[in-house]
Amino acid sequence: MDFEEQRRRVVETLVYLGYLKNPRVIKALLTVPRELFVPEHMREYAYIDSPLPIGHGQTISAIHMVAIMTEELDPQPGDIVLEVGTGSGYQAAVLAEIVARQDPSRQGHVYSIERIRELVEFAKRNLERAGYGNYVTVIHGDGTLGYPERAPYDKIIVTAAAPDAPKPLLEQLKEGGRLVIPIGDPYIQRLVTIEKHRDGIKKKYGIECVFVPLLGKYGWRV
Repeated sequence: MDFEEQRRRVVETLVYLGYLKNPRVIKALLTVPRELFVPEHMREYAYIDSPLPIGHGQTISAIHMVAIMTEELDPQPGDIVLEVGTGSGYQAAVLAEIVARQDPSRQGHVYSIERIRELVEFAKRNLERAGYGNYVTVIHGDGTLGYPERAPYDKIIVTAAAPDAPKPLLEQLKEGGRLVIPIGDPYIQRLVTIEKHRDGIKKKYGIECVFVPLLGKYGWRV
């Protein structure tokens, strides 16, 4: 199958529909091979713009949602990014393409936390195979606690639905940094962009969305 052509077509459609505007994000989505981040038996569906199952009750987000969240996060070359919810590793690869791989001299990096051990290993294999193993560190743990070992972060992205922004993530976000997270109940959420300033935080509410629940100490209880 001509995955490169399929990738180009879906990105062109997202640009036409207005989901994609940022040149860095467009380049990343044109570059990262999504077909390497879905289960092998699902590869023919890799460029259908829909969530796809990756096992263990989890999904890889629809391509337009990855585009929207990445544009909201506004990653820059050299950023240190924390992702909560690695899944198959696709979103982490898109971020790593922007913050690290396009300009390795800037030494950007993505740290990604996943609570399901099998998906940690799945994501690591996918990232290595796609050429992002040196730019993404995948950690097994409770993502609601963040990853204080490498804090503070320029950007934080959460790819699961939370009742509110976990306090540890806000604490680990740099002043001037940005956090993108779906907030709501387990059935429907709003995408919220949070900016951290010296005098407090500023929230912007975006589109309605549906994500799997964020489980953990500061999310929905396991």
